[in-house]
Amino acid sequence: MLHLSGKLRVYVYRAATDMRKSFNGLRVLVRQELGENPLSGDLFLFLNRRRNRLKILVWDQDGYWIYYKQLEKGTFSVPENAEISREELSLLLSGLELSKLRKKQRYRHKILG
Repeated sequence: MLHLSGKLRVYVYRAATDMRKSFNGLRVLVRQELGENPLSGDLFLFLNRRRNRLKILVWDQDGYWIYYKQLEKGTFSVPENAEISREELSLLLSGLELSKLRKKQRYRHKILG
């Protein structure tokens, strides 16, 4: 099961990805195209050209995991940003279009110091 911790970052490779790529191919994209460290423990999200398949690559202390989802109907929306929040990832996996969502402003307590 996919665990989303508080300090986890989610990066999106926005170009179409060949879904035949496995661990090594996706790791190369993370390093060369995103400029990130695939061993960081962060999640790296890849979508195919038709946007009906999605892969997530993540390092888990002693090896890589690939999570793979294929939609039977419909498509995933492509996030506008190269980095999304855990909440946005959950919404994307649930089928919501991130560009049409609007986050309401909330009170934030300022720490004086």
